[in-house]
Amino acid sequence: MARWLIPTPDPQAAGALAAALGISAATARVLVRRSLASPDDARRFLHPSLDQLHDPLALRAMPEAVARLERAIHAREKILIYGDYDVDGTMSVILLTTAIRLAGGDVGYHVPHRLKEGYGMRPEVVETAAAQGVTLIVSVDTGIRAAEVVRRAAELSIDVVVTDHHLPDADLPAAFAVVNPNRPDCSYPEKNLCGAGVAFKLAQALLTAMGWPEDRVRKIAGSFLKLVAIATVADVVPLSGENRIMVKHGLDGLRDVRNIGLRALLEVAGFTANTAPNARQVAFQIAPRINAAGRMDTAQAVIELFLTTDAGRAGVLAKQLHEQNAERRQVEATILEACERLPMDASTCALVYYSEEWHRGVLGIVASRLIERFHRPVFVLGRNAGDGLAQGSGRSISALHLLDALESMRDLFVKFGGHEFAAGVTLEAARVDEFRARFNACAAARLRPEDFEPTLDIDASLSPSEITDAVAEELFALAPFGHGNPPPLFAALDVEVAAPPVVMKEKHLRITVRRDGRTLTLKAWNFAQRAAEFSPGARIDIAFAIEEDAYSASRGYAPWAAILQDARPKS
Repeated sequence: MARWLIPTPDPQAAGALAAALGISAATARVLVRRSLASPDDARRFLHPSLDQLHDPLALRAMPEAVARLERAIHAREKILIYGDYDVDGTMSVILLTTAIRLAGGDVGYHVPHRLKEGYGMRPEVVETAAAQGVTLIVSVDTGIRAAEVVRRAAELSIDVVVTDHHLPDADLPAAFAVVNPNRPDCSYPEKNLCGAGVAFKLAQALLTAMGWPEDRVRKIAGSFLKLVAIATVADVVPLSGENRIMVKHGLDGLRDVRNIGLRALLEVAGFTANTAPNARQVAFQIAPRINAAGRMDTAQAVIELFLTTDAGRAGVLAKQLHEQNAERRQVEATILEACERLPMDASTCALVYYSEEWHRGVLGIVASRLIERFHRPVFVLGRNAGDGLAQGSGRSISALHLLDALESMRDLFVKFGGHEFAAGVTLEAARVDEFRARFNACAAARLRPEDFEPTLDIDASLSPSEITDAVAEELFALAPFGHGNPPPLFAALDVEVAAPPVVMKEKHLRITVRRDGRTLTLKAWNFAQRAAEFSPGARIDIAFAIEEDAYSASRGYAPWAAILQDARPKS
């Protein structure tokens, strides 16, 4: 049972904000709850503008990175973009490759094979690049912990510009330039950019430095924001600040897609022309298809899909990603089921699962599912057949900073990295049991019993009588929703169940409640096993969200639906 966190209302602040902006009390209560009580702050949030983006040159070492790229482009040096195989990495590669080509540069790219090369930069790739005449490598979404590889590049007379967003080691790699908002000496205001966000900033600064007119830079930047939006949502960074602005405009841009590869991908995911996915649909329908290539085989198909000018080839590649995603889902389900079957002691504070047979491409997704299931920090590991090492991914709850936890036992690992909520590790298979014990001890020392309880963070109380089409439309203006800006969650207290629950497709319910003469019907996904809690006349509290409902709108009904998140006996 989740703990409900219901805020103490501030009617004076909400009333003042509602009056200043001409919005409903319900929307004002949500904005106040999210520390947006100032009318100016709320306006900027509700109407994010590209003019609010920070100057890319404010990033530490960005001027040096731009100057080095300019020199390479003018001298026709060979440039290599070194990326990663996930959505953030591939979108970064596509974005920066396109920008450098538009600027006239001679640029290629390398995306590692997840199973054969693993995460991060490798010296043999740099050595191959040197043999091919590359004199400048630009990393995207990787490189911040690649000190040895950067040193090897210098020995081969290759300059390296690192662009990354992951947390650095105590010492930065000795690269020509390191552009990362999270380096300790960087005062850039937005610390939560994903890798594609940093690459976008570099592209903006580069095209401006090349002397492009401002309106042309702005137009190209607008097209790049579609990639940034997909990457930002997929990488689960907070949708606040600059991220909110870029995702908002990038998602809007997906209504008009000129890139034939992206258009083909949207079509296999079920989106027709002139319809744009929202952030949730990007997370669950678009991003998994992009990720599937790198998880099941190689991400090369993703890069080719977005860079090809052949519509027929784009269709073939999009279909390939679609099929790989179906395969990924089956493999993931098998591993998840195996993990859930394993016994777990109630006193366990952190989990480590390991099997030599598991496909390493889906372990991060399985870890995310296990977090939802057990609400404990978790790692899921497989075995690398090439070197026999255990390798995998971890996810954490908000109370435990995952990278900090790994730093406390860094002697265990051949390699590790990540950030607060997600990380990857490589270690000797013989030390997995030791890792399990030390990770659990670390979590036990840092976490309290209440940290293991799932919580519902309620934004405001809301009576059924307050819910109208106009209020729902206002609430949707708070989108894009995701990490750091979840959909508003409301509580209606002491409502009466007005009718027997209706079972839908054997596992869902439709529930009708009543209060003060107004009824509200809610969809309750996967609540069938709780049907007995909703007997007519029962007095209950409900936690619910308001979601867009295009199907209902197309049939002439309300364009929104109330979605039940939890229920409890009235408090």
